[in-house]
Formats: sequence, structure tokens, C-alpha cells
Amino acid sequence: MVVKNEIENLGYSLVKVELGEVELNQKITDIQKKDIKLNLEKFGFELIDDKKSRVIEKIKALLIDLIQNKNADLNQNLSSYIADNLNHDYSKLSNLFSEVEGISIEKYYINLKVEKAKELIMYDELSLSEIADLLNYSSVAHLSNQFKKITGFTPTHFKQIKEVKRVQIDKI
Repeated sequence: MVVKNEIENLGYSLVKVELGEVELNQKITDIQKKDIKLNLEKFGFELIDDKKSRVIEKIKALLIDLIQNKNADLNQNLSSYIADNLNHDYSKLSNLFSEVEGISIEKYYINLKVEKAKELIMYDELSLSEIADLLNYSSVAHLSNQFKKITGFTPTHFKQIKEVKRVQIDKI
């Protein structure tokens, strides 16, 4: 919403605004691009204009959308999913991502899944088994192993730490 509003406030007509991507109705000059960049930076957004960075951002946006909205529905391997959705050869995408980000797509994806698991554990509405299913893990043990590798804690210990940090309102 912020990106859409700021660009429209500058007088530009938008074709579409999606996670990580904006398409304008008209071509813009370098000066206009700089103006948009400065306005978006006030809100913590970054204007990405080179092709490599755009591809990296598309990969990240695709993976974030997968984790947030449809991870449990993933019925193919991750490399095929990315290649199919971005219409590029996966090995080229993988090499570019690793070169620019310093981490493989798979490790980035695992980090996203663990962050989502942490969020779901904090909400305390789902069991670990339900979280594992939701995040497309083969088992709770698999989730626990990856969680511990990334955080240093088991999901159960992470949940206990959260409870220790929080003081219930009736105990204040």
C-alpha cells in the first residue's frame, strides 16, 4: 500500500504492484527514477533496478509467498517449483542467488521455514506436528533437527524460553 500510494502521489500511473515489483504505465527518466527512489527510502524501501537484483528479489518473494500461503500444498520439489514459476533454468537461478546472497536457495528456504516455525510456536495455537505438516516437513523430527541447527534450540526449548520471558498479566 505504501509503495502504491507514494508512486501515485508522485503522479505516476501504475499497471501493477506485487511483492517486490512495480510496473508503471509509462517510461521514466533517470531523474524521475531517483525521485521515486528517494521517496521510497523514507519508508525503508529500496529501488532495485539491475536485472540480477530483480531476479534475486523474485526468488525471495516467491519463497516468502510459498512459506506464508501455500507451503503445505507444495507437490513438487523446490527447484522445479522455482524454475516453473520464474520460467528460468534452476541451476542458473541457483548459481546467481548463491553468488549474490552468499547462501544457497535451499539454505535461504530452510531459514524462512524455521522463522515461520518460530512464529507459529510463539502463537502457541498449533502442535509441533501441525506446524511440521503446515511447513511441509516429512516429520516432527525433521523439523526439530533443522530448527536446532538454525537456532541452537529444540522447538520445545524455544517454546519454554518464550514462556519464561513473558509474564502473565495476572502475575504482575
